[in-house]
This record gives sequence, C-alpha cells and structure tokens, in this order.
Amino acid sequence: MSDEPANDVTPDLDKGTFLISAGRDRSSGAPLNSPPMPASNFYLPHERVYSRSEQTETVNRLEELVGGIEGGNALMFGSGMAAAAAVLHRLPAGSTLALPTDPYHGVNGLAEEGEAQGRWKIWRIHPNDTDTWVDACATADLVWIETPANPLVDVTDLLTVCAAPRREGTILAVDSTFATPICQLPLDLGADIVMHSATKFLGGHSDLLAGALIVHNDDLLEELHQRRLLNGGVIGSLEAFLTLRGMRTLHLRMERALENAEQLAHRLKTHPNVAKVRYPGLQDDPNNAIASTFMNGYGAVLSFETTDDGAQATRACEAVKVIHHATSLGGVETTMERRSVIPGQENIPPSLIRMSVGCEEFDDLWADLDAALRS
Repeated sequence: MSDEPANDVTPDLDKGTFLISAGRDRSSGAPLNSPPMPASNFYLPHERVYSRSEQTETVNRLEELVGGIEGGNALMFGSGMAAAAAVLHRLPAGSTLALPTDPYHGVNGLAEEGEAQGRWKIWRIHPNDTDTWVDACATADLVWIETPANPLVDVTDLLTVCAAPRREGTILAVDSTFATPICQLPLDLGADIVMHSATKFLGGHSDLLAGALIVHNDDLLEELHQRRLLNGGVIGSLEAFLTLRGMRTLHLRMERALENAEQLAHRLKTHPNVAKVRYPGLQDDPNNAIASTFMNGYGAVLSFETTDDGAQATRACEAVKVIHHATSLGGVETTMERRSVIPGQENIPPSLIRMSVGCEEFDDLWADLDAALRS
C-alpha cells in the first residue's frame, strides 16, 4: 500500500508482458530491478516512516505487480498462513465460516482452533457442492474457497458461486494458489478477496516464504492492512525481492509446467501401478467440465493413487532421482509426496501422491516416475 505514483504499465497488456514490465521504478537513474531494501525506519519528515506500516519500496513494487496481474490491490504478508490468518481473524465472535471439507491443513488447523475457542462455527462444504456454496454466500460471514483444492485437486464452480447473491457483510475469499493468475482471476468473477501462498508458484524457486491478499474494495483493503500492521505479519526485504524476481517468469514457468502436468496425467492413467489420477485437465475427470468454464489452464498440480495401501507410494517417493521427494510445491523443480502421512491429513487416501509438476524435460520426468512406480 503505497501513495507513490505507479509506473505507466497497465494490466491491459498480455499477462506475460505485464509481469516483466510492471512493478519497476522508471525514474532516471533508478535500478532496472528493484533491489532488496533492508530498512526498518526512515528519515523524517516523510510519508514513509516505519517499514511495518508503510513497507519498503521493494514491497510496494511487488504489491503493484501482484495487484495488477490479479486486477486489484495487493497486500504482501510473511507467509500464506499470515495472509489467511488476517482474513479469518477479522471475523467477529459468533460468526459462521464456510470451509471446504479438505482445505489446506494449515488453514484447517487455524479454523478448528478458532471454533474450539468459540470464535466461530465451521460449515464444511464439499468443493463440488455448488448449491450449498451458493447457500453459504447468503448466510455465512466468510466463505473460504480453495480451488483447485489441496491435495485432491477438486474444482469449485467459481463462475456460479461468485455470481450468487451475498448477504450484506459476507466476504467471499478464494485461495487461488494452485491456479495462479495465469489460470484464473477470481476478482474478475466477483470474489472479494484472492489469497496466494506466494511461497509456491508466485515465488517459484522454493527459496522464500510469502503470502498475498488481493482485493477491489478500498475499505476492505484498509482493514486488512490494519490486520497486518497490528499482527506483524509483514514480508521481509529479501523475500519481497525474491518474490518480485520470481514473478517475472511466472508465465513462462507455468506454460512449461502446465504442458508437463497434462502429459504426466495422461501417461499415469495407463500405468499398471496407478489406480486413479486426479487432474482437472483430463477430459474424463469429474472436475473438467466445471474448470473449463472459467479456467485458462488447469494448474500444475496433480494427484494420483497407487494400486496398494500406501507402501508402493512410499517406495516410489523414495526412489525418484530427477523428481524431488519433498513437501511444498510450485517451484521450477517437480516434487512429490504422500499426503496422508502429514499431520492433519490422515483422512487422505493412504496411497495418494501429490505431485507439483515443474519445468524439467518431460521425457526425463516420465522415465524417472515410471521407474520409481515400478520399484
């Protein structure tokens, strides 16, 4: 949130051109790329007083870029969970929180903690239950949608839900981490808040923690800014620089990752040791028809289940050599892991492997994965 004039690059450009061109100080003598600015306070008198409140210029440029590509105004946070907490903690006591049945385990933990403390009640809704999501828009205080969902890659019908009538004061927030602004733009569909774990695809190199909230409404923007100010969930200088640098290639990384993900999904469908593939880009996937109505690409995350009760999945994860057996996702490297072994994810099918597809050569990825599944 900066009062500094934005540069003359507009979001009307192609997304890739905008990502490369926007978020820069174009004044004479300024560095072409905004450098990290490790500063906590500034000489007075000046509108920029303290970096927890006004942030540094590097953060301002990053917020300009993230907000512009999503079609709103952005606030950056120290992690995706810090961003999510800022949204949930604005709820008054006695609120109703509509939440997917299997949300990101961190958000689920935060929601369950608040319910245990009597702060709100959780209303669980399956990602595909469009009618109930529409009902929630008319009755809940916060509707929190995660689409595509982690780790089952279910898709919620944003086109219908975002257009549904909302009770006055109801906020509709969409965790768009898996899709990125390359594949979907929830604000354009009518959402109030878009959330990203920028740790993932926006940063893109597995070397930072960051989160983002993007909104249209100025009053909501100011309220969330106050949440960040009081709770201290600010992004660090180096992390802001790394996220800004990573976003310059988001469109290129996603182009390659989407291509690899679709090919892997098709190959996995016919593998003798794979029982089920979950990827909305497959025409016979139950999420394909809905996703095709509003998504421009189906994301670079897929899940699949091996044919046994989990031992084979463990062996495969431990046998890969090109792919990385690691948690988190969204980097240039392909990662995979069994999600049911993660605390809080015990309800996930035991043989399910979540794969975040990166930018390697497809033939190398497939050879490695095929060999691991046969190990």
